[in-house]
Order: sequence, then C-alpha cells, then structure tokens
Amino acid sequence: MADASAKRQESFTCPVCLDLLKDPVSIPCGHTYCLGCIKGCWDQEDGKGIYSCPQCRRTFTPRPAVSKNTLIAELVEDFRKTGLAAASAKSSSRIGDVKCDLCTGRKHKAVKSCLDCLLSYCKTHFKAHNELNPGRNHSVIDATDQLQERICPRHKKVSEIFCRTDQNCICYLCAIDEHKGHDLVTAAAEWMDKQKQLGQTQQRFQQRIHEREKDLQELRETVETLKSSAQTAVEDSERIFTEMICSIERRRFEVTELIRAQEKAEVSRAEGLLKQLEQEIAELKRRDAELEKLSHTEDHIHFLKNVVSVTGPPWHTVSTCMTFAESVSFEAVKESVSTVKAQLEEKLDAIFKEEVAKISAAVTHIQIIQSLEYSDPELPIRRTSSNDAMPPIMSDVQAVSTEPVTRQEFLKYLCHFTFDTNTAHRQFHLTEEKRGMERRDELQSYPDHPERFDEWRQVLCREGVSGRCYWEVEWSNGVSIAVSYKTISRKGAGNECGFGINDQSWSLILSSSSSSCYFWHTDKQTELPLVASSRIGVYVDHRAGTLAFYSISDKMTLLHRAQTTFTHTLYPGFYISTGSSVVLPQIVDLVDVNDHEN
Repeated sequence: MADASAKRQESFTCPVCLDLLKDPVSIPCGHTYCLGCIKGCWDQEDGKGIYSCPQCRRTFTPRPAVSKNTLIAELVEDFRKTGLAAASAKSSSRIGDVKCDLCTGRKHKAVKSCLDCLLSYCKTHFKAHNELNPGRNHSVIDATDQLQERICPRHKKVSEIFCRTDQNCICYLCAIDEHKGHDLVTAAAEWMDKQKQLGQTQQRFQQRIHEREKDLQELRETVETLKSSAQTAVEDSERIFTEMICSIERRRFEVTELIRAQEKAEVSRAEGLLKQLEQEIAELKRRDAELEKLSHTEDHIHFLKNVVSVTGPPWHTVSTCMTFAESVSFEAVKESVSTVKAQLEEKLDAIFKEEVAKISAAVTHIQIIQSLEYSDPELPIRRTSSNDAMPPIMSDVQAVSTEPVTRQEFLKYLCHFTFDTNTAHRQFHLTEEKRGMERRDELQSYPDHPERFDEWRQVLCREGVSGRCYWEVEWSNGVSIAVSYKTISRKGAGNECGFGINDQSWSLILSSSSSSCYFWHTDKQTELPLVASSRIGVYVDHRAGTLAFYSISDKMTLLHRAQTTFTHTLYPGFYISTGSSVVLPQIVDLVDVNDHEN
C-alpha cells in the first residue's frame, strides 16, 4: 500500500520543485509541471527565444501557450485529501536541502549529520542511529553537506583545532605531530576572532563600495560631459572648415565670372565682324556672277549701262587692315590660378603642420582617467593564470594604449583561450583540454544548444576580450581566424552567421592549398600577401579599436591591421574546412603570465 502511494505521489510530483503539482499544466511534449514552475523556467529563456522542456529537453519556438490540465488537477486534489501526500512531502527533501544518506529511492531531508559516522540522517534514520549507538557519544551537528571538509584527510579525525602558523584546520593528532610548537587555538576561538575581523573588513568593503559608487557616478557624468564637448567641438570644426571652403568657393566663382565676362565681350565683337565679313563676301560673289554674265554679252548698250554699277565703288564694307592674334588662350589665367593654388597649399601646409600638432596635442590631452591606482593592499587586482578553468573577461586598465612592436612586448598581453563546446559545430572534434580541434566527416554527439552553429562549421571561445590581449594560433590546410561579438547568429546558413561577412565579426582567411590570404568584414574582401608560416598572432586593443594579424616565423610580420570602434566584448572564433585543424598553443616557456594583467 505504501509503495503504491509512493508511486502515485511520484506521478503527481512536479519535476522542477519536487513537490505536489500546483495548478498543473501540460506542454506540447506531454510532460506536466506546476504553472508557476514552467513559467519561471521559460521566463529565464525569453532572451534566447527558444524554450525547452526541463525533462526531455525538446525545444519549442515560439513560446507555447499552456492551459490547466483539469484531469491531473482533480487527481492531485484527491491524492492530497488522503493525507498521505502531506506526510510524505513533509519529510521529503527539496532542492537545496541536505539529503539523508541512508534513504533508498526517494531521499528524505536530513536533520542531523554525524562527524564520527560521516553520514547525514533524516528523522527516522537518526533515531535508528541513536538506538544502534546507545552508549557512545558521537559528535552530532545540524545537517550539512560539507562533512568531508570537517575531517582531517590524513588521520580521518574531526578537525577541531586551527593552526595560526600554517593557517589551516587540523585534528588533535596533527597538533601533536607535524604542527607541534605551532600557534594553535580551537576552531571555535579562531572563528570568533575571524568574525570580529570579518566585521571590520565588511565595514571597509562597504566604505569602498560607497567610494566606488561615487566614482562610478562621477565617471558617468564625466563621460557625458566629454561626449557633449566632443560633439560641440566637431560641430564647431565642421562649421569653421565649411566657412573656409565657402571662402575658396567665392574666389573660384569670381575668377570664373571674370573669365566668362571677357569671353563674352570678345566673342560679341568677333560675331559682329563675322556678320560683316559674311555680308561682304555675299556681295562680292553677287557682283562676280554679274561680271561673268556681262563678259559674255554682245549687246554693247546693255554692257555699258551695267558695267559701271557692277564694278564701281563702294564694293567693300570692312576695313582691309585687320590683324588677328596668332594664339588666343587663357593659359596665363590657368598659370596664375595654379600659382595661387601652390602658394595657398604651401602656406596651408605650413599653418597646418604647426596648428594640427597643437590640435592633436589638445585632443590627446583630453583624458577621462589620468591615473588608475589600487591603494588598498587588502583589495588586490585578481590576476589570471593559465591553469584557470574559466578566466574572467580580460580587460586593460592602462590610460594610454601604445601598440607593442616585438613579440616579447606582445607576450606581455598574452591571453589563453579554450573552445566553447556549446558553440562548436558537430563535425568539430576537440581535444580534452579544449585547446585543439580538427574537422572530420563523422559527427560528434553534442547535445542541442541554442548557441551552437548548426550549419556554419564554426566555433567560438569561452573567454572574451574587452581590453588589450594577444594570442597565437597554429593552423593547417584551410581556416578562418576571427573575432566576433557573442550576438552573432548561430542557426542557418545565412551571411548573418558567417565570420567576416557581417558587421558582427572580423576574419582572416588562410588556405595552404590555394596559397591565398584574405581579410573579410561586412562581406568586403581585402587581398593580403601570401602566408608561409603555420602560426598566426592576433592582437586586440578593444578600447583603441585595433585588430591586427601577424605572421610568426623568425620574426613577426604584420599581415593586416583593422581600425574601428568595438561596441561589445569580442570572442575569438574559428572556421575550419574539411581535414583542417587549429591549435591554441600554451606559451609558458617565454613569458610568466602570472605577472601580466589581462
């Protein structure tokens, strides 16, 4: 009967809260949850736009509408009325509770933990524990899931003593052995002392929080002032340069008008003379025709009457003393304008060489952060070692960026990255430490994930770059070495997903088979010199908007530098063609990364 009741309760238990279903609803895959539980789960997935079942992981798009399952609700209510559910729920463990180590099947909530047995017990099993040990005084505390931390790993005894010399919790056997002569106190006494120190530290933290919040507000106000001032300076500069351009335009217009006026006057005079010459030529041709006709007449009287009128003066209308310029040209005007241009450029160059230097100095003098120091020795800057599983986002706190020149200088900003399995295409086979990868035809059994590239053979790294950072890549055959915002699309084969063919990513494409090298951004291609080296260095200065790729052999050779403005954290990314591979080498023999701020 009890087993049947337990099975019934399990059927009516929400998989999320592990309690009896409240307002049960069913989702399209058939599983049932409390209305509040499934709503809370899906509210957290609103940003992704893909919703999944917490049990079978089936995904839905868009967010499914849910409705109350009245049949299940009635069954749960009937079961609740039996009273069995209430009793069971009271003793069953929930998420976050310490579970009984002796319960089989459904675990009940533990109420006590025994430091001698190293076990946690529910009420029932704790009663049995006391019955089995009637005369023994076991050390019992409230239930905890940190029992192993209280036990000395060497002697398997309870750690009740604190060694101030070694700053470590030890057992009494350690105290009379390797810690003999050390400054020893009970763990309770050290706890009280640390609690006092903790209060003082917390007070300093709160003071620092107050100071940093004040600094944050001042910095925000300064940034807004800087933006406003920069916009005003740009507008004023554009206005002044526009006025200068307008002044030159006026002079250009005056010279053009002067040339056109002279052209018009001379053309008008010439056109009048042309008309007179044309009239005279017509008259002479008419008389010549009449003379030709008279020369053939035999009528003496007709000849004598007309010959005088045809040959008599005046027979010309234009002065015979006309002279014309051998060469008519405004070349002298052109030479004068060219002289003005040369003199103006020379003077402008002289002015700008002097004034632009002053302008540049005035611009670079505008700095929001003059210096950045950490004066509190108890609040150190966290440094990242290459052994960290997931380093934080790398950032640079230097006020002025100066790009390195030598490889040793670049290595001061060395960052180590690991591939993010959740983004890797299923044809990518990653090494165990997630620093090497090759593409094969057989697919990996990666689980479904909203961040995975499902069509493009690409992968992103887990760590991001928001300051200055340098890393190196070893490649073979055909790859694309990229940096990308995390907002790049992952699903489908469109341009919005591919590295370098959208505004979300920048990509260096290398191919040993075709001996080609290109840089891509926003689907624009830049052809680069051929690369013979199998190692590429990548340098990013996020704040300065610099992205540079270097070929590394005996020396570093710049392949391409892109200058832009980065608006989000950048993540290294890679595209790999069939049979190709990528390795992110650990460079620990050339630089101590623990001495460099990422």
